[in-house]
Amino acid sequence: MDPPYDLTVIIPTFREGENIGAIIRAVGEVLTRAGIRGEILVVDDSSPDGTIPAVRALEDVFPDVRLVVRTSDPGLSQSVVEGFSLARAPVFLVMDADFSHPPDLIPRFLEEIRGGADVVIGSRYTQGGGTEGWPISRRIISRGATLLGRILFPEITDPVSGFFALRREVVTGAPLRPRGYKILMEVLGKGRWEKAREIPYVFMDRRAGSSKLRPGTILDYIRQVLDISRHAFSHREGAAWEEWEKILRFAVVGCSGIVVNMGILWILTRFAGIYYLISSIIAIEVSILNNFFWNDRWTFGKMPEHRTRSFASRIMLFHGVSAMGAAINWDFLFFLTQFAGINYLISNLIGIIVAFGWNYLVNRNVTWRRG
Repeated sequence: MDPPYDLTVIIPTFREGENIGAIIRAVGEVLTRAGIRGEILVVDDSSPDGTIPAVRALEDVFPDVRLVVRTSDPGLSQSVVEGFSLARAPVFLVMDADFSHPPDLIPRFLEEIRGGADVVIGSRYTQGGGTEGWPISRRIISRGATLLGRILFPEITDPVSGFFALRREVVTGAPLRPRGYKILMEVLGKGRWEKAREIPYVFMDRRAGSSKLRPGTILDYIRQVLDISRHAFSHREGAAWEEWEKILRFAVVGCSGIVVNMGILWILTRFAGIYYLISSIIAIEVSILNNFFWNDRWTFGKMPEHRTRSFASRIMLFHGVSAMGAAINWDFLFFLTQFAGINYLISNLIGIIVAFGWNYLVNRNVTWRRG
């Protein structure tokens, strides 16, 4: 038997009495205008304001509106996951109640799902997206969270978006451990998906009510990233593991470059009688070529779609990135030792770690960028 709905719009709420009636009506109008058989599922965390009676009043008028009131384990992510389990459509769409996510885009999300996407994400950071009405502090926090998320999902510009749609199969049986506000990260890290699409949108600051962002939200997010990484290593599947696999391969290649560098330096100086500084220059170049070859064939070679640049362009870019990485390493060694009084070996180790991050991220997103 066909499901009763094409789409379930999940709206998690807490103290949204000033917005909820307007957002339900706006979503309902969009669904009707687009000819979408949709239900609106409001999942509320026992709001003490007028949210619950406002939704119940609309339930009596609109048969496709449902309210679920949660009485334990409060949290936005927990509410969304409960919505997943109660939704009656094969496709879910998650959005906020405060009009920060434009209801008019709902048909585009469903269209992308029907076109073959498993997950569709409303992005503030892809071309055409943006934010309005945010103070500089919130912009910095959002950008930082996005950059951290993109370490695991570099192909997605806004992995912490709260505006997204997905097929039911993506989360069915997935070991989700919801916390904080970044439920999309949990879905991407532990759900079963292959194709993701992004739709640009401009995030509008809430019309009424107050933001739920708290200092503890940042700690919850860091714990979530660590938990997703742990899950990726223990299950070795999904997009997060694929990215960690590249990082580990890049690290192995870097270690091989050290061996090549030391070996060439020793051979040329000891047996060929070449002055050690000249030997060092040759050894550095050979190790860079060694690293480029193995990264080109092994680290990123499984994905030919990343080779959008010519071989000559890739090798020149890799040289430039490597030179900058060496400069970063040297700068940390010098400044931390000279001005911070840190032992030179520890300073050098910090420099190596920072330079490794630079080398990987820039080569991953520039030298072997996806077209």
